[in-house]
Amino acid sequence: MTTAADQPVPATTSNSGIPVSSDETSLTLGEQGPIVLHDHYLIEKMAHFNRERVPERVVHAKGSGAFGELEVTEDVSEFTCADFLQQGKKTEMVIRFSTVAGEQGSPDTWRDPRGFAMKFYTEQGNYDLVGNNTPVFFVRDPMKFQDFIRSQKRMPDSGLRDHNMQWDFWTLSPESAHQVTWLMGDRGVPKTYRHMDGFGSHTYMWINKNGKRSWVKYHFKTMQGADFLTQEEADKLAGADPDFHRKDLFNAIKNGDFPKWSLEVQIMPFEDAEKYRFNPFDLTKVWSQKDYPRKKVGVLTLNRNPENFFAQIEQAAFEPSNVVPGIGFSPDKMLLGRVFSYADTHRYRIGVNYTQLPVNAPKSPVHTYAKDGNMRYAYNSPEVPVYAPNSAGGPAANEQLAGPYNGWESAGDMVRSAYVQHPEDDDFVQPRTLVREVMDEAARERLVNNVVGHLLDGVTEPILERAFEYWKKVDPEVGKQIEEGVRAAQNGQ
Repeated sequence: MTTAADQPVPATTSNSGIPVSSDETSLTLGEQGPIVLHDHYLIEKMAHFNRERVPERVVHAKGSGAFGELEVTEDVSEFTCADFLQQGKKTEMVIRFSTVAGEQGSPDTWRDPRGFAMKFYTEQGNYDLVGNNTPVFFVRDPMKFQDFIRSQKRMPDSGLRDHNMQWDFWTLSPESAHQVTWLMGDRGVPKTYRHMDGFGSHTYMWINKNGKRSWVKYHFKTMQGADFLTQEEADKLAGADPDFHRKDLFNAIKNGDFPKWSLEVQIMPFEDAEKYRFNPFDLTKVWSQKDYPRKKVGVLTLNRNPENFFAQIEQAAFEPSNVVPGIGFSPDKMLLGRVFSYADTHRYRIGVNYTQLPVNAPKSPVHTYAKDGNMRYAYNSPEVPVYAPNSAGGPAANEQLAGPYNGWESAGDMVRSAYVQHPEDDDFVQPRTLVREVMDEAARERLVNNVVGHLLDGVTEPILERAFEYWKKVDPEVGKQIEEGVRAAQNGQ
């Protein structure tokens, strides 16, 4: 393989100069299996990425948040024994909304996915659900996550964001098409945080009291009505009121206009996953709601502003590794990578004892053998050993307290592979459905205009031609309109 300049492409290496076998896929036990810890290059990429910035978050740096409660109004005990999801339960929680690519001082109204991260203070420990305002994502394997984010950030020479770099990555990563179609459509700039839906995005497992397993996807449907800003409105606000979304959320709660979301889930029987028409664990895909309709669970209400923004919102640490009995993971590779990555970045950004900060501390008892480290103030009692096992009555693990079995079966050789292909797993099938069946004519016209404007902002050949082909694969007519719009602008028409 050679570059455009006919120069040999150097082999990718680790930071120690050792050649690596893939920039695309992580090492798993079989195609559906878990990611193995000794995939040292994946761990190196994630760990290095988590330490790129001090002190703001590398991703989702600009955000806002509030406190509230989840009230479960429906009976879902058939599917999960999670205590906080039983009918009639009310659970305190904290939420943080954010943009993905911008820094702390960036405008709220940039076209960007929005983070939708929640921490529920349950009686069985903290449960964190880390999602976005979109049900899908740009990549399906954590090996590519760091590269994706860097393509959306700033150039090392100019310090400027670069659309050419963004489209270079997107057009070389066809799995991004579904998320890019969401991003360039109306939902790419929500009117406010209160007027957008939230999604757990990943597939999770629910387990009932008898050990029966199901796959689940979370939806938080805004009860304020979904609404958006046009590109022109967003651009104006970016200059005139860059904290528009932060201000709106704080003032709404301050004035007693508490925002609400309906928590709903899609449930897939455990056995359906293998033969479903799309791979149900691929983060770039959704499950059709015709196949698996949404079921109501309860209502999420935000009713309390932070008293100190830094202490309660900026230091809030969300991590998908926090699951409680009755909930488990799935073979979603992005989820499995994030189970390591999120907690690791908190240990770096806030400190190894970040879980002792009030906003992160569980309201249930903590019995752990963790000790010492920077900024530790909850210490081990002198009569309790700091090691396990011990014969002095220290805490002991109990499988029954951890809930039913929450894994899945997998076997095979360790491989670097994309997911097992399902009948309709083509990367452009779902974005094509989004364009043709979900968007109306006016929404498609706004999509075309948004993409044309984005491409005209610095995207050059041959990436520009690749972008036209990318959109023609999503939808031939939309792709044609995008190309005609760009060419007309270039020719001064």
